[in-house]
Amino acid sequence: MERAPLYSELACGPDDGEAWWLAARDGVRLRAGLWHREAKVGTVLLFPGRTEYIEKYGRAAGHFAARGYATFVIDWRGQGLADRLTGDAMAGHVHHFTDYQHDVAAMMAAARALDLPRPWHLLAHSMGGCIGLRAVMEGLDVASAVFSAPMWGIKMGAALRPFAWSLGWGAHRLCLGHHYAPSTGPAHYVLSEPFETNKLTNDREMWDYMARQLQAHPELGIGGPSLRWLHEALREMRGLARRPSPALPCLTILGSDEEIVDASRIHDRMARWPGGRLEMVAGGRHETLMDTPAMQARLFAMICDFHDGAGQGTASA
Repeated sequence: MERAPLYSELACGPDDGEAWWLAARDGVRLRAGLWHREAKVGTVLLFPGRTEYIEKYGRAAGHFAARGYATFVIDWRGQGLADRLTGDAMAGHVHHFTDYQHDVAAMMAAARALDLPRPWHLLAHSMGGCIGLRAVMEGLDVASAVFSAPMWGIKMGAALRPFAWSLGWGAHRLCLGHHYAPSTGPAHYVLSEPFETNKLTNDREMWDYMARQLQAHPELGIGGPSLRWLHEALREMRGLARRPSPALPCLTILGSDEEIVDASRIHDRMARWPGGRLEMVAGGRHETLMDTPAMQARLFAMICDFHDGAGQGTASA
């Protein structure tokens, strides 16, 4: 695999970070990043959310390294330093939502080629939680799964939902799917929204950390989703909602002040996940893992404890 850039000074992760270019089977170039390759306990396969990129999870990798885990992160197609899919590099776009599974396959092939420490565990945030749900339903090679505010539904008013479906469907038929979804545009949320009204984090320092990364390397960021992305996401979430949960140890973390994904879909899914656990975080917003130091410390310890337990179960099986 060819080496790729990793902006370590902005990631603030362990000092052994590495990155590579990967190729999905449909030819899209992706980027994967790794921290703490010599881990002794296992590897966290981290599926980021929409608009995210590898460097944003440098501090998370530090938490995992302290507990003996490697962290392997991907830039999904259309974001980070992966290939963009339309002429507008700032549009969050995908042709078919299941195309992300090509990215998952490339990531897993790279994990095997790098011989990353086992057992492997999934941590999937927001859009990554939708991608990750299909992946584990289809047999992803992990011992456990943790979801952070997974995008199993998008929060919108009941009156807007039929409009979103019809708009996405019509835009596709009229070849306008590359246009931005209503009320969105090319600006990245972190660089355009004041901290005081943001829906991601309560912690100003974490907000500034994200902003510094995008100010230094704006090529990492994207803006709003395209109409095609929105339509494909709605289709994917509807289809996955009809399928049973897999027999896999699962922990899902959800902030009480969530305003981006549909919390009711998460409660419904976890009520149907055999042995699954839903952890509600009082005062948490969309990114509980990038909130106050106290919240981060508690949640990363919880995740590592959960992975530890699942890993021991795998070893004894």
